[in-house]
Amino acid sequence: MARKKTSAKKAATKKVVKKVVRKAASAGATGPAAKKPPARRKGAEKKLPTRDKLVALSTDIARKAARGEDPFIDIPTRNLSNVAFNQRNRIIEMGDSTARRNFFDLGKAKKFMQTMLVASGASELIRQEKTTSIRDLFYHCKHTIEGTKENTFDDQSESDVIIEDLEVAIASLREELGLFAEPKGAMVGPMVIEDKGDTIDLERMGSGGYAVPSIVEADVIKFKRSKAKFVLLIEKGAVWRRFNEDRFWDKHGCLIVHGGGQPPRGVRRLLWRLHNELSLPVYVLVDNDPWGYYIYSVVKQGSISLAFESQRMAIPDARFVGMSSFDAKKFDIPPAVSIKVTDQDVRRAKEIKGYPWFAKKPWQREIDHMLKLGVKLELEALSAKDFSFITETYLPEKLRTEDFLD
Repeated sequence: MARKKTSAKKAATKKVVKKVVRKAASAGATGPAAKKPPARRKGAEKKLPTRDKLVALSTDIARKAARGEDPFIDIPTRNLSNVAFNQRNRIIEMGDSTARRNFFDLGKAKKFMQTMLVASGASELIRQEKTTSIRDLFYHCKHTIEGTKENTFDDQSESDVIIEDLEVAIASLREELGLFAEPKGAMVGPMVIEDKGDTIDLERMGSGGYAVPSIVEADVIKFKRSKAKFVLLIEKGAVWRRFNEDRFWDKHGCLIVHGGGQPPRGVRRLLWRLHNELSLPVYVLVDNDPWGYYIYSVVKQGSISLAFESQRMAIPDARFVGMSSFDAKKFDIPPAVSIKVTDQDVRRAKEIKGYPWFAKKPWQREIDHMLKLGVKLELEALSAKDFSFITETYLPEKLRTEDFLD
Protein backbone atom coordinates (compact mmCIF):
# COMPACT_ATOMS: atom_id res chain seq x y z
CA MET A 1 0.00 0.00 0.00
CA ALA A 2 2.80 2.36 0.96
CA ARG A 3 4.61 1.52 -2.29
CA LYS A 4 1.51 2.36 -4.34
CA LYS A 5 1.16 5.70 -2.54
CA THR A 6 4.80 6.54 -3.17
CA SER A 7 4.51 5.56 -6.83
CA ALA A 8 1.46 7.78 -7.18
CA LYS A 9 3.33 10.73 -5.72
CA LYS A 10 6.26 10.10 -8.01
CA ALA A 11 4.01 9.87 -11.05
CA ALA A 12 2.24 13.09 -10.06
CA THR A 13 5.55 14.87 -9.56
CA LYS A 14 6.73 13.70 -13.00
CA LYS A 15 3.54 15.02 -14.55
CA VAL A 16 4.03 18.45 -13.00
CA VAL A 17 7.70 18.57 -13.95
CA LYS A 18 6.99 17.74 -17.60
CA LYS A 19 4.40 20.49 -17.72
CA VAL A 20 6.75 23.00 -16.08
CA VAL A 21 9.68 22.02 -18.30
CA ARG A 22 7.56 22.56 -21.43
CA LYS A 23 6.39 25.91 -20.06
CA ALA A 24 9.87 27.05 -19.10
CA ALA A 25 11.38 25.94 -22.38
CA SER A 26 8.69 27.73 -24.37
CA ALA A 27 9.39 30.93 -22.42
CA GLY A 28 12.41 31.54 -24.62
CA ALA A 29 10.82 30.46 -27.89
CA THR A 30 10.52 34.02 -29.15
CA GLY A 31 14.13 34.82 -28.37
CA PRO A 32 17.39 33.63 -29.90
CA ALA A 33 18.00 29.90 -30.09
CA ALA A 34 19.20 28.54 -26.78
CA LYS A 35 22.43 26.61 -26.64
CA LYS A 36 23.32 23.79 -24.35
CA PRO A 37 24.94 25.34 -21.26
CA PRO A 38 28.73 24.90 -21.18
CA ALA A 39 30.56 23.26 -18.30
CA ARG A 40 30.50 25.49 -15.25
CA ARG A 41 33.43 27.87 -15.19
CA LYS A 42 33.94 30.66 -12.64
CA GLY A 43 32.60 33.92 -14.02
CA ALA A 44 31.65 32.43 -17.41
CA GLU A 45 27.88 32.42 -16.83
CA LYS A 46 27.83 36.08 -15.85
CA LYS A 47 28.43 37.11 -19.46
CA LEU A 48 24.95 35.91 -20.42
CA PRO A 49 21.73 37.76 -19.52
CA THR A 50 19.73 35.98 -16.82
CA ARG A 51 16.87 35.33 -19.25
CA ASP A 52 19.21 33.46 -21.59
CA LYS A 53 20.58 31.39 -18.71
CA LEU A 54 17.07 30.29 -17.75
CA VAL A 55 16.23 29.42 -21.34
CA ALA A 56 19.46 27.40 -21.69
CA LEU A 57 18.72 25.55 -18.44
CA SER A 58 15.16 24.61 -19.38
CA THR A 59 16.11 23.72 -22.96
CA ASP A 60 18.87 21.41 -21.77
CA ILE A 61 16.48 19.63 -19.41
CA ALA A 62 13.78 19.34 -22.09
CA ARG A 63 16.28 17.79 -24.51
CA LYS A 64 17.40 15.24 -21.93
CA ALA A 65 13.78 14.31 -21.21
CA ALA A 66 13.01 13.99 -24.95
CA ARG A 67 15.93 11.57 -25.33
CA GLY A 68 14.68 9.48 -22.43
CA GLU A 69 17.63 10.47 -20.26
CA ASP A 70 17.43 11.38 -16.57
CA PRO A 71 17.21 15.20 -16.46
CA PHE A 72 19.30 16.84 -13.75
CA ILE A 73 20.50 20.16 -12.37
CA ASP A 74 23.89 20.59 -10.71
CA ILE A 75 23.63 22.91 -7.69
CA PRO A 76 26.89 24.38 -6.32
CA THR A 77 27.28 23.50 -2.64
CA ARG A 78 26.74 26.46 -0.32
CA ASN A 79 28.72 25.62 2.80
CA LEU A 80 32.07 26.37 4.42
CA SER A 81 33.72 23.31 2.86
CA ASN A 82 33.09 24.67 -0.64
CA VAL A 83 34.40 28.21 -0.18
CA ALA A 84 37.92 29.57 -0.04
CA PHE A 85 39.50 32.91 0.74
CA ASN A 86 41.28 34.33 -2.26
CA GLN A 87 44.31 36.03 -0.72
CA ARG A 88 45.08 37.99 -3.87
CA ASN A 89 41.57 39.35 -4.44
CA ARG A 90 40.78 39.45 -0.68
CA ILE A 91 37.32 37.96 -1.12
CA ILE A 92 35.54 34.70 -0.34
CA GLU A 93 34.99 32.61 -3.46
CA MET A 94 32.89 29.53 -4.13
CA GLY A 95 34.56 26.26 -5.08
CA ASP A 96 33.59 23.72 -7.72
CA SER A 97 31.74 21.19 -5.52
CA THR A 98 28.17 20.53 -6.64
CA ALA A 99 25.20 18.37 -5.68
CA ARG A 100 23.27 16.76 -8.52
CA ARG A 101 19.48 17.01 -8.44
CA ASN A 102 18.02 14.21 -10.59
CA PHE A 103 14.45 13.96 -11.80
CA PHE A 104 14.30 10.14 -11.55
CA ASP A 105 15.76 10.04 -8.05
CA LEU A 106 12.76 9.66 -5.73
CA GLY A 107 14.56 11.49 -2.94
CA LYS A 108 15.33 14.46 -5.20
CA ALA A 109 12.35 14.53 -7.58
CA LYS A 110 10.32 17.00 -5.53
CA LYS A 111 13.19 19.47 -5.23
CA PHE A 112 13.83 19.08 -8.96
CA MET A 113 10.19 19.95 -9.60
CA GLN A 114 10.36 22.91 -7.21
CA THR A 115 13.48 24.22 -8.93
CA MET A 116 11.77 24.11 -12.31
CA LEU A 117 8.68 25.84 -10.92
CA VAL A 118 10.78 28.69 -9.52
CA ALA A 119 12.75 28.94 -12.78
CA SER A 120 9.49 29.09 -14.71
CA GLY A 121 8.14 31.83 -12.42
CA ALA A 122 11.33 33.85 -12.83
CA SER A 123 11.13 33.44 -16.62
CA GLU A 124 7.59 34.81 -16.58
CA LEU A 125 8.68 37.84 -14.56
CA ILE A 126 11.56 38.63 -16.90
CA ARG A 127 9.42 38.15 -19.99
CA GLN A 128 6.72 40.45 -18.56
CA GLU A 129 9.37 42.94 -17.35
CA LYS A 130 7.97 42.76 -13.83
CA THR A 131 9.33 42.17 -10.34
CA THR A 132 7.74 40.57 -7.32
CA SER A 133 8.50 39.61 -3.74
CA ILE A 134 9.87 36.22 -2.74
CA ARG A 135 6.64 35.78 -0.77
CA ASP A 136 4.58 36.45 -3.88
CA LEU A 137 6.58 33.91 -5.88
CA PHE A 138 5.92 31.30 -3.18
CA TYR A 139 2.17 31.68 -3.70
CA HIS A 140 2.59 31.82 -7.48
CA CYS A 141 4.33 28.43 -7.44
CA LYS A 142 2.20 26.77 -4.74
CA HIS A 143 -0.60 24.45 -5.79
CA THR A 144 -1.83 20.93 -5.17
CA ILE A 145 -0.42 18.36 -7.59
CA GLU A 146 -3.23 17.00 -9.73
CA GLY A 147 -4.58 13.65 -8.56
CA THR A 148 -2.88 13.87 -5.15
CA LYS A 149 -3.09 15.76 -1.87
CA GLU A 150 0.55 16.75 -2.23
CA ASN A 151 1.43 20.46 -2.53
CA THR A 152 4.29 21.75 -4.63
CA PHE A 153 5.34 23.89 -1.65
CA ASP A 154 4.04 23.82 1.90
CA ASP A 155 6.00 26.70 3.39
CA GLN A 156 7.90 29.73 2.10
CA SER A 157 11.08 28.44 3.71
CA GLU A 158 11.08 25.75 1.00
CA SER A 159 10.84 28.18 -1.91
CA ASP A 160 13.40 30.57 -0.38
CA VAL A 161 16.02 27.81 -0.41
CA ILE A 162 15.12 26.84 -3.97
CA ILE A 163 15.53 30.46 -5.08
CA GLU A 164 19.04 30.44 -3.60
CA ASP A 165 19.74 27.12 -5.36
CA LEU A 166 18.68 28.61 -8.69
CA GLU A 167 20.83 31.69 -8.11
CA VAL A 168 24.01 29.68 -7.67
CA ALA A 169 23.08 27.19 -10.41
CA ILE A 170 22.93 29.89 -13.09
CA ALA A 171 25.16 32.48 -11.33
CA SER A 172 22.56 35.26 -11.23
CA LEU A 173 21.46 37.32 -8.29
CA ARG A 174 17.93 36.93 -6.97
CA GLU A 175 17.30 40.52 -8.01
CA GLU A 176 18.25 39.63 -11.58
CA LEU A 177 15.53 36.98 -11.46
CA GLY A 178 13.05 39.78 -10.78
CA LEU A 179 12.70 38.91 -7.10
CA PHE A 180 13.02 41.15 -4.07
CA ALA A 181 12.74 40.89 -0.30
CA GLU A 182 11.25 43.39 2.13
CA PRO A 183 13.29 46.62 1.92
CA LYS A 184 15.55 47.15 4.91
CA GLY A 185 17.94 50.03 5.35
CA ALA A 186 18.07 53.77 4.72
CA MET A 187 20.42 56.35 3.26
CA VAL A 188 20.87 60.12 3.37
CA GLY A 189 23.59 62.52 2.24
CA PRO A 190 24.81 64.92 -0.47
CA MET A 191 23.72 63.01 -3.52
CA VAL A 192 20.97 63.10 -6.15
CA ILE A 193 19.80 59.79 -7.58
CA GLU A 194 17.19 58.65 -10.04
CA ASP A 195 14.96 55.78 -8.93
CA LYS A 196 12.85 54.31 -11.75
CA GLY A 197 12.71 57.72 -13.43
CA ASP A 198 12.02 59.74 -10.26
CA THR A 199 14.70 62.25 -9.22
CA ILE A 200 15.46 62.07 -5.49
CA ASP A 201 17.60 64.50 -3.50
CA LEU A 202 19.10 62.51 -0.63
CA GLU A 203 19.72 65.72 1.33
CA ARG A 204 15.97 66.27 1.63
CA MET A 205 14.71 62.98 3.00
CA GLY A 206 13.53 64.04 6.46
CA SER A 207 14.10 61.97 9.59
CA GLY A 208 13.53 58.59 7.93
CA GLY A 209 15.91 58.92 4.98
CA TYR A 210 15.64 57.21 1.62
CA ALA A 211 14.52 53.60 2.00
CA VAL A 212 17.07 51.45 0.16
CA PRO A 213 15.17 49.09 -2.15
CA SER A 214 16.01 45.43 -2.63
CA ILE A 215 16.84 45.94 -6.31
CA VAL A 216 19.47 48.65 -6.81
CA GLU A 217 20.96 47.76 -10.18
CA ALA A 218 21.94 50.51 -12.61
CA ASP A 219 18.74 50.16 -14.63
CA VAL A 220 16.77 51.00 -11.46
CA ILE A 221 19.02 53.35 -9.45
CA LYS A 222 21.13 55.93 -11.30
CA PHE A 223 23.66 58.20 -9.60
CA LYS A 224 23.06 61.70 -11.01
CA ARG A 225 25.17 64.03 -8.83
CA SER A 226 27.31 63.50 -5.74
CA LYS A 227 29.36 65.65 -3.38
CA ALA A 228 30.02 62.80 -0.96
CA LYS A 229 33.60 62.13 0.14
CA PHE A 230 32.94 58.75 1.73
CA VAL A 231 30.21 56.31 2.80
CA LEU A 232 29.56 55.35 6.42
CA LEU A 233 27.67 52.10 7.02
CA ILE A 234 26.11 52.07 10.50
CA GLU A 235 24.93 48.77 11.93
CA LYS A 236 21.72 49.95 13.61
CA GLY A 237 18.85 52.09 12.45
CA ALA A 238 18.52 53.75 15.87
CA VAL A 239 22.17 54.86 15.84
CA TRP A 240 21.83 55.94 12.20
CA ARG A 241 18.96 58.17 13.28
CA ARG A 242 21.27 59.94 15.75
CA PHE A 243 23.74 60.59 12.89
CA ASN A 244 20.93 61.87 10.69
CA GLU A 245 19.41 64.08 13.39
CA ASP A 246 22.83 65.58 14.12
CA ARG A 247 23.36 66.05 10.37
CA PHE A 248 26.69 64.26 10.49
CA TRP A 249 26.42 63.72 6.74
CA ASP A 250 26.16 67.48 6.15
CA LYS A 251 29.06 68.42 8.45
CA HIS A 252 31.40 65.75 7.09
CA GLY A 253 30.23 65.51 3.48
CA CYS A 254 29.33 61.84 3.45
CA LEU A 255 26.54 59.37 2.82
CA ILE A 256 25.27 57.56 5.90
CA VAL A 257 23.62 54.17 5.39
CA HIS A 258 22.22 51.52 7.70
CA GLY A 259 21.12 47.97 7.03
CA GLY A 260 19.13 47.24 10.17
CA GLY A 261 21.79 44.87 11.54
CA GLN A 262 23.29 42.48 8.99
CA PRO A 263 22.88 44.56 5.81
CA PRO A 264 20.60 42.97 3.22
CA ARG A 265 21.64 42.37 -0.37
CA GLY A 266 20.24 45.68 -1.61
CA VAL A 267 22.34 47.66 0.85
CA ARG A 268 25.48 45.60 0.17
CA ARG A 269 25.05 45.90 -3.58
CA LEU A 270 24.44 49.66 -3.27
CA LEU A 271 27.61 50.08 -1.17
CA TRP A 272 29.54 48.13 -3.81
CA ARG A 273 28.27 50.40 -6.57
CA LEU A 274 29.05 53.58 -4.61
CA HIS A 275 32.57 52.33 -3.96
CA ASN A 276 33.35 50.98 -7.43
CA GLU A 277 31.47 53.45 -9.62
CA LEU A 278 32.12 56.64 -7.62
CA SER A 279 35.40 55.64 -5.90
CA LEU A 280 33.96 56.43 -2.47
CA PRO A 281 35.76 54.93 0.57
CA VAL A 282 33.49 52.77 2.75
CA TYR A 283 33.75 52.80 6.55
CA VAL A 284 31.85 50.37 8.77
CA LEU A 285 30.61 51.23 12.29
CA VAL A 286 29.26 48.31 14.32
CA ASP A 287 28.94 47.05 17.90
CA ASN A 288 32.07 45.75 19.58
CA ASP A 289 31.12 42.08 19.65
CA PRO A 290 31.65 39.00 17.44
CA TRP A 291 28.46 39.72 15.53
CA GLY A 292 29.67 43.24 14.69
CA TYR A 293 32.98 41.82 13.49
CA TYR A 294 31.09 39.40 11.26
CA ILE A 295 28.91 42.14 9.75
CA TYR A 296 32.09 43.97 8.80
CA SER A 297 33.61 40.83 7.28
CA VAL A 298 30.52 40.19 5.14
CA VAL A 299 30.72 43.72 3.74
CA LYS A 300 34.47 43.41 3.16
CA GLN A 301 35.07 39.80 2.07
CA GLY A 302 31.60 38.55 1.21
CA SER A 303 29.50 35.78 2.72
CA ILE A 304 29.54 32.01 2.42
CA SER A 305 25.98 31.80 1.07
CA LEU A 306 26.66 34.41 -1.63
CA ALA A 307 30.29 33.48 -2.30
CA PHE A 308 29.49 33.07 -6.00
CA GLU A 309 28.71 36.81 -6.15
CA SER A 310 31.52 38.21 -3.99
CA GLN A 311 32.98 40.01 -7.00
CA ARG A 312 29.78 42.07 -7.23
CA MET A 313 29.09 42.54 -3.53
CA ALA A 314 32.28 42.38 -1.45
CA ILE A 315 34.35 45.53 -0.85
CA PRO A 316 37.91 44.45 0.06
CA ASP A 317 38.96 48.06 0.73
CA ALA A 318 36.22 48.68 3.33
CA ARG A 319 37.58 49.85 6.69
CA PHE A 320 36.44 48.95 10.21
CA VAL A 321 36.15 52.23 12.09
CA GLY A 322 34.63 50.88 15.30
CA MET A 323 33.74 49.98 17.86
CA SER A 324 37.03 48.50 18.99
CA SER A 325 37.68 46.66 22.25
CA PHE A 326 40.35 49.31 22.91
CA ASP A 327 37.86 52.20 22.64
CA ALA A 328 36.57 51.86 26.21
CA LYS A 329 39.91 52.94 27.64
CA LYS A 330 40.77 55.38 24.87
CA PHE A 331 37.49 57.29 25.20
CA ASP A 332 37.00 56.73 28.94
CA ILE A 333 33.73 54.86 28.57
CA PRO A 334 32.25 53.97 32.01
CA PRO A 335 32.65 50.24 32.84
CA ALA A 336 29.00 50.12 33.94
CA VAL A 337 27.77 50.26 30.31
CA SER A 338 29.78 47.24 29.15
CA ILE A 339 28.06 43.85 28.78
CA LYS A 340 29.59 40.59 29.90
CA VAL A 341 30.30 38.24 27.00
CA THR A 342 28.30 35.02 26.89
CA ASP A 343 29.58 31.53 26.17
CA GLN A 344 28.05 31.89 22.71
CA ASP A 345 29.98 35.14 22.21
CA VAL A 346 33.23 33.43 23.19
CA ARG A 347 32.61 30.50 20.80
CA ARG A 348 31.73 32.85 17.96
CA ALA A 349 34.77 35.06 18.62
CA LYS A 350 37.11 32.07 18.53
CA GLU A 351 35.47 30.83 15.34
CA ILE A 352 35.91 34.23 13.67
CA LYS A 353 39.47 34.44 14.94
CA GLY A 354 40.24 31.28 12.97
CA TYR A 355 38.94 32.63 9.65
CA PRO A 356 41.83 33.36 7.26
CA TRP A 357 40.43 36.83 6.53
CA PHE A 358 40.88 37.71 10.23
CA ALA A 359 44.45 36.36 10.37
CA LYS A 360 46.17 39.77 10.36
CA LYS A 361 47.89 40.66 13.63
CA PRO A 362 45.78 43.79 14.34
CA TRP A 363 42.60 41.69 14.11
CA GLN A 364 44.01 38.88 16.24
CA ARG A 365 44.97 41.51 18.81
CA GLU A 366 41.50 43.08 18.66
CA ILE A 367 39.64 39.80 19.21
CA ASP A 368 42.06 38.60 21.91
CA HIS A 369 41.63 41.88 23.78
CA MET A 370 37.83 41.60 23.75
CA LEU A 371 38.08 38.03 25.09
CA LYS A 372 40.60 39.10 27.72
CA LEU A 373 38.36 41.92 28.95
CA GLY A 374 35.37 39.56 28.94
CA VAL A 375 32.99 42.34 27.90
CA LYS A 376 31.39 43.73 24.76
CA LEU A 377 30.12 47.21 23.93
CA GLU A 378 27.14 48.41 21.95
CA LEU A 379 27.38 51.64 19.98
CA GLU A 380 24.73 53.11 22.28
CA ALA A 381 27.19 52.79 25.20
CA LEU A 382 28.82 55.98 23.94
CA SER A 383 25.66 57.85 24.98
CA ALA A 384 26.85 57.44 28.59
CA LYS A 385 29.22 60.30 27.76
CA ASP A 386 26.64 62.38 25.90
CA PHE A 387 23.82 61.70 23.46
CA SER A 388 25.85 63.19 20.60
CA PHE A 389 29.27 62.01 21.77
CA ILE A 390 29.33 59.43 18.97
CA THR A 391 28.75 62.03 16.23
CA GLU A 392 30.60 65.00 17.70
CA THR A 393 33.65 63.41 19.34
CA TYR A 394 34.05 59.66 18.90
CA LEU A 395 33.75 59.18 15.13
CA PRO A 396 35.33 62.51 14.10
CA GLU A 397 38.37 61.57 16.22
CA LYS A 398 38.55 58.07 14.70
CA LEU A 399 38.36 59.50 11.19
CA ARG A 400 40.87 62.27 11.90
CA THR A 401 43.49 59.87 13.29
CA GLU A 402 42.61 57.15 10.76
CA ASP A 403 42.10 54.70 13.60
CA PHE A 404 40.86 51.89 11.38
CA LEU A 405 41.21 48.14 11.12
CA ASP A 406 41.70 46.61 7.69
